[in-house]
Amino acid sequence: MNGEWWIVSRSRRPGKTFLLVLALTLSWAGDAAPACPSHERVNTLIRFWLTKEPVRGLPTDMNMKDAECGRRRLVERLEASDNRIVGYKAGLTNKALQERFGAASPVRGVLLEKMLLEDGAEVPFDFGARPVFEADLLVVVKDAAIHQARTHLDVLKSLSLVIPFIELPDLLVAEGEKMSGPLLVSLNVGARLGVVGKGIPVQATPEFGAALQKMRVTVANQGKEIASATGGAILGHPLNAVLWLVQDLERSGIRLKPGDRLSLGSFSQPVKPVPGMTISVRYEGLPGNPAVSVRFK
Repeated sequence: MNGEWWIVSRSRRPGKTFLLVLALTLSWAGDAAPACPSHERVNTLIRFWLTKEPVRGLPTDMNMKDAECGRRRLVERLEASDNRIVGYKAGLTNKALQERFGAASPVRGVLLEKMLLEDGAEVPFDFGARPVFEADLLVVVKDAAIHQARTHLDVLKSLSLVIPFIELPDLLVAEGEKMSGPLLVSLNVGARLGVVGKGIPVQATPEFGAALQKMRVTVANQGKEIASATGGAILGHPLNAVLWLVQDLERSGIRLKPGDRLSLGSFSQPVKPVPGMTISVRYEGLPGNPAVSVRFK
């Protein structure tokens, strides 16, 4: 295809697909493949993101350096709409998902302020091009000493809160399309929305660390349990995801600051929402057994 990168959408609005494909094709002309996605191509992706239409034909053979460049340009475009960075997320934090995407390690995305919703939020079931929900967990950075952390206890000393979190990612790529770790990174690891519960203070003790690993995370729809996992489902211990994120951010020259939020990954398989679902996630074994909920309309 002479170096052209085609994206095809199944638009419900006649004529729109052709215009989007044409715009992307023209912006790709003359580029070497694979390469960092151009600003024009990123702008076209943003249009798909805003219209909530799945895309097809994205390249899966880009290297991680180009993927990270694409993520940076995508986040810059999202930031331009008065949407500041408030943290980072770890994806592919269990072996099954890594194998599915052909990745040897987790991947990193960026969290923006307007992505985060309050506990009990009502969200359209079709909030994205390919929307799903997952049980997750947020932690809040207390100080920059987290960059010197080497043990779980070190990490706990540099965190202020643990927060129940239902992530609402948007996979964006149409079902049946090939995916890869670098492609997922270039799409900001699907970050779109998330529902944030009430935080609980971190206790910098071995007991609190053990509770994070042993807690039972349950997902229920209208009170009926549909999934469960232990804290160890994320890299053997949720704090391992913090350590990985810190190291990956340092590799990119990024320093965490007080108040930054870190999303640690999924305890449950992605589930497609349907209208009328009321999803609650509970963290049994943490102080007060905290929970968070979202309703899909």
